[in-house]
Amino acid sequence: MKTTPFTEKHIALGAKMHEFAGYNMPIEYSGIIDEHLTVCNNVGVFDVSHMGEFWVKGPHALAFLQKVTSNDVASLPIGKAQYTCFPNEEGGIVDDLLVYHYEPEKYLLVVNASNIEKDWNWCVRHNVDKAELENASDRMAQLAVQGPKAITVLQKLTSVDLSKIPYYGFTMGELAGYSVIISNTGYTGAGGFELYFNPECGERIWEFIFEYGAEFGIKPIGLGARDTLRLEMGFCLYGNDLNDTTSPLEAGLGWITKFVEGKDFISRAFLEKQKSEGVTRKLVAFEAIDRGIPRQGYELTNAEGEKIGEVTSGTMSPIRKIGIGMGYVQTAYSKLGTEIFIKIRGKGIKAVVVKPPFRK
Repeated sequence: MKTTPFTEKHIALGAKMHEFAGYNMPIEYSGIIDEHLTVCNNVGVFDVSHMGEFWVKGPHALAFLQKVTSNDVASLPIGKAQYTCFPNEEGGIVDDLLVYHYEPEKYLLVVNASNIEKDWNWCVRHNVDKAELENASDRMAQLAVQGPKAITVLQKLTSVDLSKIPYYGFTMGELAGYSVIISNTGYTGAGGFELYFNPECGERIWEFIFEYGAEFGIKPIGLGARDTLRLEMGFCLYGNDLNDTTSPLEAGLGWITKFVEGKDFISRAFLEKQKSEGVTRKLVAFEAIDRGIPRQGYELTNAEGEKIGEVTSGTMSPIRKIGIGMGYVQTAYSKLGTEIFIKIRGKGIKAVVVKPPFRK
């Protein structure tokens, strides 16, 4: 298995380790619920160095990105990031990702760890505009410092005024004496920053963050709590809620699918037709009324027991203490307030379609 600059730290701290996307990654330390609450109330640190990073540079960078991504990169100013996806030729999703407008004619793509090779091959294959592509995934480490006290901890380590970085904004600066990209993004809904830096600086940056965060009860957080945190916010996870057969319109991602003039992105015609005619299924969020925990793959049914869809993500909410989840259902059952049923061990558990986030 691959390692990150922090793998030995995780092991020394007693983390439960497991393979994820080819990496030896921490799943939990003190327990998923404790880690989840730490991020919601204080501050936690995620090792997300397994994520992929591609540079796209040169005079043809924008044309390339307008072709392969669904969102309008032309509207993205320098210093801002954008959530988007790679549509495939059938209207499905190759991956969801972030695009950072780093400098004129220079962009950084941050892709999911499990899709690095797939995404890289996709970009190379569709680089008809001859943009300069560079796979920097092995030369960049990343920590996500998340929670309401993250800004207080990190501000001690940098002269950059973190309060001036808007949501989905970023800047280059020094943190603990090292050059870092500081990004006001995250996957938890609890606030905080994502830090990108040279892997050789990783150990010292980790030590500084934990030293200065000690008074705030800072803790390392594993991938288990990362999943429950993102689900409470209704954030999609590739491989669960998104895949090669789910269209962005079915997934409720019409807001990142821009049919602007001059943007001839892959599958535009298919998705425009789908938008015009309507979709036959939609991704919905739901919360259980009866006791029960939804899990990926469980059937969703109507009151008559007829299958109407399937759970794509589900858990017991650490904050709400109820079963929550997301899944694709027939469009007729997607309206807010609709009662649906989760089939758990042959029994229909009543649930209701709601608007995320689950954690207010």
